[in-house]
Formats: sequence, structure tokens, C-alpha cells
Amino acid sequence: MKLYNLKDIKEQVNFSQAVKRGLGRKQGLFFPETIPRISKKKIKKLINETFITRSQKILSIFIGSEIEKSIINKSIQKAFSFPGPKISYITKKILCCELFHGPTLAFKDYGARFMAQILSLLNAEKKSITILTATSGDTGAAVAHAFYKMKNIRVVVLYPKGKISKIQRKLFCTLGHNITTIAVDGSFDECQKLVKKAFNDIEIKKYTQLNSANSINISRLLAQICYFFEIFHLIPESIHNKIIISVPCGNFGNLTAGLIAKSMGLPVKKFILSTNSNNTVPRYLKTGIWNPYKTISTMSNAMDISRPNNWPRVQKILQKEQWKINKHLEYGSVSEESTKKNIKELFKKFNYISEPHASVAYTLLKKSINKKDLYGIFLGTAHPIKFQETVEKILQIKLQKPQVISKIIHLKELSYNIKPNFNTLKKILINHQ
Repeated sequence: MKLYNLKDIKEQVNFSQAVKRGLGRKQGLFFPETIPRISKKKIKKLINETFITRSQKILSIFIGSEIEKSIINKSIQKAFSFPGPKISYITKKILCCELFHGPTLAFKDYGARFMAQILSLLNAEKKSITILTATSGDTGAAVAHAFYKMKNIRVVVLYPKGKISKIQRKLFCTLGHNITTIAVDGSFDECQKLVKKAFNDIEIKKYTQLNSANSINISRLLAQICYFFEIFHLIPESIHNKIIISVPCGNFGNLTAGLIAKSMGLPVKKFILSTNSNNTVPRYLKTGIWNPYKTISTMSNAMDISRPNNWPRVQKILQKEQWKINKHLEYGSVSEESTKKNIKELFKKFNYISEPHASVAYTLLKKSINKKDLYGIFLGTAHPIKFQETVEKILQIKLQKPQVISKIIHLKELSYNIKPNFNTLKKILINHQ
């Protein structure tokens, strides 16, 4: 598999190099030189496979002979060894694809666990690696659990202090061992800025082999393609050509994976790019002006991102495929009031307990399902318990805690607290080898 740097096309790498480097020169994202096309006949066959077998085939198409097929297959089996996606019917025409049945109750488990397996595999020399990543909610837990107690790999996670839920924090700030967590007195974008600065710092590079586990890492992105194919396995074949998928968007990794799946031949009619009040991209698509505002804190905090890292990849796919906005990709943003209103609607009308991110996707989807022959799927990216206080307050009910949460809720948090100061982060990275 050949990839190139979107900011410097002369920088070309293979899959292994892209995974190990995370980012290219000038903070550029790696992108496949070609997206493999699969015939309709083969797509149909793939859809009928089991989730693991299909995922092994999809990822092997991308990775090719670079890593032995049997080794890749074992890595995928290990990475996806948890209950896969589930479909919940809200109405006859609107469905929710629940991607939160993994160990940290969020869709990020797929990408993070695959990346952990691959990186461990590629680290044959057993060098000491530091995974440095920022989280706006769910990435931190998924990455921390995926790499927990792995030899020669240390994880450092930055998160915006006071801006992620208690349960989100408990899932990754209580682990210790090879996991270091840092609460930054600022926004997610400020955390992201610190991470990017660290990757450019010569002194840090001298002492630490850095890698990123955000959705900018190609291994995470490719893993996410797999569950878009699983959606079609879980729904009736009679509606395969009538599907619109609404994706709650923060850093845009999920949407990028979905668009790659569509580019490969998966018959998704259209995607909906759904954001909360942090609506840089919807405004850009409407006006043609890229003008990020200051990040706003919302109840759908994993989407509180004003400068989404994966947007250049989305643009590249749209450009390559010559897909027109509105025909292949709708977009919109949802207010806090509408998010709340539709959490209530899903519960009171359809007896379905949802959380803020899924509600954002549902809100825009139901506006789109106005033609008789279309069916809509919105992605449920996190378990409602991760937003317990918000959901309980809105619905006036008590949520049942899954066992994984009951075990960790009383554990002590082990985070450093810092201002968004690069030198402070630098000291932590260099002094705690």
C-alpha cells in the first residue's frame, strides 16, 4: 500500500511507515495513493461474510503483501474480539447503528485496538514508543485500554479539564502503569495544538519516539471502514441501495472512513455530515470561507472541535470522486436545544435511550428522510452511560450502569493538571521515560 503526504506529495510511504510516523512533514496527513475498487458482485459476497472474516479481507486489500496475511488476520481477530455493531430500529425507516459495545463503550475501540495490535507488531526491535494523543471525550479511553500494559509502549493522553464527562475520565484516568493522563486547562483545540508542537520539537524527538493515536493515524482510519460494511450485513438486502448515513462529526475520522467505504463500492446513497454548534465545516461548505471560531463547550463534547484534523482527507475524497455537495454529502449543525429535544423525542416517542452525539446525527437525518424510498441510519457512537448526568437530567430517569462502569466509578484519578503550556508538557514527556 502506497500513501502520500497531503501537504507534501513528494513524501511517499508504505503502510508500516505511515502507522509508525502518524504524521508526515509539515504536519501533513497520509492518504492512500489509490482507493481500491470492489465490483458489485464482490461487494455482495463481502457483505455476506462474518464481521471478522470480512474485516480481514478489507484490511488485507489495503495492506497487501507488506505484512503476512496470517499475521494481519490474527491481529484483526485480537483487535475486534468484542461484540460488534448492532442495529436498533427506531421507526421502519430510521435505524441506529450502535458502535458502542466494545470495552470502553465507544466506536473508537475499533480503530484504537487495531492500531495497538499493528504498532506492537511493527515494533519488532522492541524500541520504547510514546503514544501522544489528545482527546475530546472517547479517544482517550479507547487508546489507553488498547495499549494498557503493553511492553515498550507508553501512552500520554491530553484532555480539556472539566470538559469531558466523569465516566469518560474514569475510563482512562484511573489506569496508571504505562498510561499517563494530563488535564489541560483549555479547549480540545489547545490540547491538539500542544500535541502537534511536540511532534515538531527536535529535543523531544531526541529523547522519545513519538507516535499519535488520533484518527490522523492511518491504521485507525482503515479499521473504521470495516463497520460501515457490517451495517449492510445487518440490514435487509432490499434496502441496500436506499441508504443515507448520518455521522456525528468531531475530528471527521468516522466520516472519512465512511466515504472511503463508499469509494470502494459500498452502495451508500449519501452521507450527512452532522456537527454541533462547533460548525466550522458546515459554514465553510455554505460560504467557501474557512473561519474557525473559538471552540464552544457543548453536551456532545467529543465533537467540540473547531479545527477538525481529518477535513483535508474528506476534501481529497470528494475531489477524487468528483462527488457534489448535497448529492453525495449533505451537511448541517445542531443547536443544544435541538439536541436535547431529540434525546427526549427518541425516548418518549420510540422508547430509545440515546445520548447527545447520536441525537445530533438523528436530528439532521430525520429532516432528510422525506422521500418514500429512502432509509436512514444514524451512528450511535457512545453508550448513553458515558453522559449519565446529561441524559438523566434530560429524561428524568436513572440509567443502569454496565458492569465495566460499576468497577471503575470509585477509582482515584491519576492525572497531571497543567495550563496549556508547551514547556510543561515537554518536561513530562522527557522526564518520565
